[in-house]
Amino acid sequence: MKELRAAEEDGSFDNLPKKEESKLLKQKAKLEKFLGGIVDMEDIPDVIYIVDPKTEDIAVKEARTLNIPVVAMIDTNGNPDLVDVKIPANDDAIRAVKLITSRIADAIIEGRQGQDADGGDAEETFAAADDSQNQENGEETAQKEVSDN
Repeated sequence: MKELRAAEEDGSFDNLPKKEESKLLKQKAKLEKFLGGIVDMEDIPDVIYIVDPKTEDIAVKEARTLNIPVVAMIDTNGNPDLVDVKIPANDDAIRAVKLITSRIADAIIEGRQGQDADGGDAEETFAAADDSQNQENGEETAQKEVSDN
């Protein structure tokens, strides 16, 4: 995908016949659609958080293949044997998903801020603080919705 991006940017596609250029552009679009989020990943993740392992069974199987621990919200319809860390919760309820996901995100942000204090760079600290502020705003909204009911 990176090669196709570079070829498009430097004008290599201009020298190709239209049919071949069209084919390569379609291939690039397909790769962007399915793999765009992981293009710049340098390493495999340390852990994967999944909201509904029954729906995301392919992600669970791929994590198993790569020996990546899986943290997941398990409902009564899920198989707990496929997950390393189980969070018993209703994965169909939007509020439950929002609450648990925001708590996990807050814990990750706090952990990263602890690493930044040990010598991380300022850009990562700024991004983590911005994410933390966004999460707090979302958490306040979720708490308000719960108290309204």
